[in-house]
Amino acid sequence: MPNRKKFLNQLHGIDMVKPRDLIINQLKILIMDGVLKPGDVLPSERKLCERFGVGRGQVREAIQRLEFFGIVETIPQSGTRIASLGIKTLQGLVSNIIELEKDDFLALFETRCFLEVFATRLTTRRASQDDFKHLIATHNEFESCVQAGESGLEEDLLFHLRISELCGNSSLHSLISYITPDVLRFSKKHSTCRDGRFYKALQEHKTILDALITRNEEMAAQAMRDHLDKTLEQLNSLARIWQAQQFSLTGRF
Repeated sequence: MPNRKKFLNQLHGIDMVKPRDLIINQLKILIMDGVLKPGDVLPSERKLCERFGVGRGQVREAIQRLEFFGIVETIPQSGTRIASLGIKTLQGLVSNIIELEKDDFLALFETRCFLEVFATRLTTRRASQDDFKHLIATHNEFESCVQAGESGLEEDLLFHLRISELCGNSSLHSLISYITPDVLRFSKKHSTCRDGRFYKALQEHKTILDALITRNEEMAAQAMRDHLDKTLEQLNSLARIWQAQQFSLTGRF
């Protein structure tokens, strides 16, 4: 009989590859082999669907991801073409895209903290009083969910998105919007709003909101930093619990 504990320790998690990533990977190979060069126009979306054997949504998702990272650019009436970058730069960018798919949630939240604190500072300076009225309405939606005993996770994240939208920096807003679906996916998957965390989050949002409305930039930035730090602390605690559970499970054999 094999040593089952030793056997389990040799097993590794299975990575579920998305059709989008398979498409990106094939394009990566074509770029690395020199088949696709800067300035080359990609086949139409319909032809790509037929060739890859997938739906339009999956092809569109892959193209949008490539476009977000500046690897391709869509020109009206001309189609989608490979960006005018050096071949080595293109190779590096395409390689990094799939690496970003790894479920490194701590890195994701650290990035989120950095971006959102700066967005909060800009919103304090640039948002109008009418903008703040919309932000108050968004906060009230989150509060209603919490008072009903719900986590209000989507309303929580919408509050953060609204702040980034009001910061007056479209690039910063785009970056925050880009990572938010992954934050939502991870939070739902691992139930990060457990132990009444959403009650505390509501109060932290109120502190952020008050500082924004009074245009106290330092207080608003610190309140956002404290709020996200508490979320990060909870995630670190959950990570330790998961690691302990995994150790406990393997230790039974």
